[in-house]
Amino acid sequence: MAHRAEPPDGGWGWMVVLSAFFQSALVFGVLRSFGVFFVEFVAAFEEQAARVSWIASIGIAVQQFGSPVGSALSTKFGPRPVVMAGGILAALGMLLASFATSLTHLYLSIGLLSGSGWALTFTPTLACLSRYFSRRRSLATGLALTGVGLSSFAFAPLFQWLLSHYAWRGALLLVSALSLHLVACGALLRPLSLAEDPAVGGPGAQLTCLLHHGPFLRYTVALTLINTGYFIPYVHLVAHLRDLDWDALPAAFLLSVAAISDLVGRVASGCLGDAVPGPVARLLMLWTTLTGVILALFPVAQAPTALVALSVAYGFTSGALTPVAFSVLPELVGTGRIYCGLGLVQMVESIGGLLGAPLSGYLRDVTGNYTASFVVAGAFLLAGSGVLITLPHFFCFSAPTSKAQDPVTEVLPKEGLGED
Repeated sequence: MAHRAEPPDGGWGWMVVLSAFFQSALVFGVLRSFGVFFVEFVAAFEEQAARVSWIASIGIAVQQFGSPVGSALSTKFGPRPVVMAGGILAALGMLLASFATSLTHLYLSIGLLSGSGWALTFTPTLACLSRYFSRRRSLATGLALTGVGLSSFAFAPLFQWLLSHYAWRGALLLVSALSLHLVACGALLRPLSLAEDPAVGGPGAQLTCLLHHGPFLRYTVALTLINTGYFIPYVHLVAHLRDLDWDALPAAFLLSVAAISDLVGRVASGCLGDAVPGPVARLLMLWTTLTGVILALFPVAQAPTALVALSVAYGFTSGALTPVAFSVLPELVGTGRIYCGLGLVQMVESIGGLLGAPLSGYLRDVTGNYTASFVVAGAFLLAGSGVLITLPHFFCFSAPTSKAQDPVTEVLPKEGLGED
C-alpha cells in the first residue's frame, strides 16, 4: 500500500485510470449493448417484454445494491483481490447463462451471479481512482468512463454479428470470455493510504455520519431518480426501432452512433468539470436536464435523420453527466469516506435500476408502443435535476470547488453533522 499525505494527482493513478477504463467497458459496455439480446430472448422464450426486461434490471440492481459489500471488502482486504474475484463471478454468470432453458435461469446467472461480480469490480475501482486524484478528478473519471462509450460502439454490432453466426448461446459464451479480462484489470489496482484516513473512523462510524448528512441524502435521491430512466434507451431503443420497421443491424448500429457521442461527452464533461469554477453539481444538473428532454422527444421522431440526431444528442448528454456525477460525491463527503459513500449511493440508486426497464416494458405491453416508456424515462431525469438544485452552494458562483473541499473536516464537521 502506498502512503501519501494527499492525492498525488497522477503517478500510479493513471494505471488505475487504465484499469477503470477497461472495467467500465466490460461492465457497462456489456449492459448497454444487451438490448441486442433482448429481441432474441423474447423470441426464444416467447415471453412478454416486461418479463425479459428483468434480466438487465436485476443485473443493474444487484451491481448497485451489492456495492456496499464490495466497498466493505475493499476497505478490509484492498481493492485488488476483491475486483479479481468479481471478474471470475461475472464471467461465470455469462457462462452459465449460455445453458439457460428459461428466463429464471437468466435471472439467476446474468442478473444475480454476473451482477454480483460487477458489484465487486466497478465501485471499488472508481473509489480507488477518486483517492488518487483531486484537482484532475473529473478529467480522470471522464477518461476512465470513456471505456463505456468505446465498448458500446464496438459491442452492439459485435454482439449482433455473434448472434447471427453463433446464436444467443454461443454469443454468451464469448461474452463470458470477455468478462474474464476483469481479473487482469483488478491486478492493476494499488491501494492508497491518505493522511485523512484515520480521522474518518471505521465503516460503522462513516455510515452513521453519512445517514445524518442532509446533502448526501438528497444527492442519493437525485441519482436514484436519474438512474430509473437512464438505461431505458440501451434496453429498449433497438426494440423501439424494430417497431418502426428498422432492420436488426441498422437498429444496433444506432446504439453505436450514440456510443461515439457518449465518448465525446464524457471527455468534454471531464475537462469542464475541472475547469469551471463552483460546484460540479451545476454541470450535472445541466446534463441531466438535457438528457431528460431528449428522452421525451424520442417517440416524436419518426424519420431516420431525426432519430440519428436524437441518438447523437442523447449519447453526448448522457455520457457527459456520468463523470460529474461521480465527481460530486467527493465534494460532499470527502475522499476519506469515498468507499462507504459511493457504495451506499450505488446501493440506494439500485432501486431505480431495478424498476426502470420493467416499468418501460410494462408501459409498452399496455400501450402497444414505447411512447409512454420514453416520456416517463425523461420525466424521471427531470425530477432528479430538480433535487440537485437543493445541494449546498448550487447558486453560489464563488463557492469552492472539489479542490478545496477534499479534507473531510471541511465537508462533514464533527459538530452539527446533520445540518446542511
